[in-house]
Amino acid sequence: MSDTCHELLLRLAGRLPDDLLWRYRDWAASDAYAVLARSLPRTLLHGRIPLTEHELRLLQDALVPYGAEPGAVSSVKGLDELPPTDYTFSPESPDRVPMGDSATVVLGATLRGRHGVGEVRSCWRIGPSGVNRVLLVAATTGHARLTGELQRVLRALGEHDPCVEVVPSGLDLPPYHRAALAASELVCAGAESEEHLVLS
Repeated sequence: MSDTCHELLLRLAGRLPDDLLWRYRDWAASDAYAVLARSLPRTLLHGRIPLTEHELRLLQDALVPYGAEPGAVSSVKGLDELPPTDYTFSPESPDRVPMGDSATVVLGATLRGRHGVGEVRSCWRIGPSGVNRVLLVAATTGHARLTGELQRVLRALGEHDPCVEVVPSGLDLPPYHRAALAASELVCAGAESEEHLVLS
């Protein structure tokens, strides 16, 4: 169940506001699925955020067992395929924050050589809401919990709405993540980096 919910929230990056998405991911990391089941379908409906057929199945499978209203879930609009992302990504911060900043150092120390983790990459996203770091982490297990852990690290370091994308190995990346990956730079490598990259 946690993998299904994590994939859904991963796919909503760049489509849900950051301040909501990091909180929903934090709830998933804490197994607070009943809270997610009440909140996420309403957010999708209120924001008129459509989902692909695959994403609608993820929504149904992940949240209806925890009390999401079937009527609300079935009212979320469908989408044939995801359009290209509206964001621009860069390996360098337009605000002149160096890649060797304190967050990158702490993330490297936290994830370097870690079991279950592959490549750890970082880039900067430029959009209407400003400039945000995007962290891309390839992982083989514990995706939701790792997301929650890294979000808490970044918040402790001053990033208000952390953008942490923990990618299961073998996942076909959405356009948002492909664009972020193309502009990213390596932060460090976990123990699984040779076999489980962000994008194989």
